Amino acid sequence: MNSHEIKIAFNEYNTLAELSIPDKLLCDEAVRALETSHSPYSKFKVGAAVLLQSGTILHASNQENVAYPSGLCAERVALFHWGTAHADDPIVAMAVTAHTNDFKLTKPITSCGACLQVMAECEKRQHQPFRILLYCIGGPVWEVNGVQSFLPFMFFEDRLIQQPSL
Repeated sequence: MNSHEIKIAFNEYNTLAELSIPDKLLCDEAVRALETSHSPYSKFKVGAAVLLQSGTILHASNQENVAYPSGLCAERVALFHWGTAHADDPIVAMAVTAHTNDFKLTKPITSCGACLQVMAECEKRQHQPFRILLYCIGGPVWEVNGVQSFLPFMFFEDRLIQQPSL
């Protein structure tokens, strides 16, 4: 038997004021994205803002459906939009935040496994990682460089990609 240990590294900022101006603005854009959340069932709004290399910012929010598994998280809404309309413009950073009137959030929310796997696919697609900012409104911000820290055993199987015939 071999024993292994996995460690992750992330930066924690106590408040939004500690961030660089571009990162602060991206977190503000994620808060703005909360306005379009359709979350009548959970009452848990999630907003995402994605900064592209060109300076374009994409906004997205969670979209629930009464047929529960038919909804989609803010992160996947944003990343699928990037993939369909902006895939030639690499992602630099993504900010995610949440809000609910039902209780006070005291730390950043983390993305679900499905969203992390989509982030991993986007990083692979653009051949480079992007920074992820998890922002707790009125609280700390966690900054991670690339999804690998969240998902050290992410699924990739390069043999699934068919090679073109010559």
